[in-house]
Amino acid sequence: QVQLVESGGGLAQAGGALRLACAASGRTVGISTMAWFRQAPGKEREFVGWFNWSSGRTYYSNSVAGRFAISRDTAKSTLYLQMNSLKPDDTAVYSCAAAFTAVISPLPNQYPYWGQGTQVTVSS
Repeated sequence: QVQLVESGGGLAQAGGALRLACAASGRTVGISTMAWFRQAPGKEREFVGWFNWSSGRTYYSNSVAGRFAISRDTAKSTLYLQMNSLKPDDTAVYSCAAAFTAVISPLPNQYPYWGQGTQVTVSS
């Protein structure tokens, strides 16, 4: 199985920046797609963006496009989420996910493996 561990969450002011990391371990060979999701209190999980491990192709939700960027460190089996121009509406628990198929859907049920999440809080 695959284990995913997020880190880098914390407090930021509106307009600030944070960088999240998702380290993958275990049976990681064959992972095709990794993604970031977020969930605010009382709301369903929301798609943030996905990253194709082989090609480096990325795709983002409209709410974060132009502000967030996903990148990788292949040697460390780590996926990053650089969050710039943060807004209070970005406040949520951010989780990474992985799949062994080339996922192009923003639906969370396409990803069998999940991390525990890291809290991001953006103040005004």
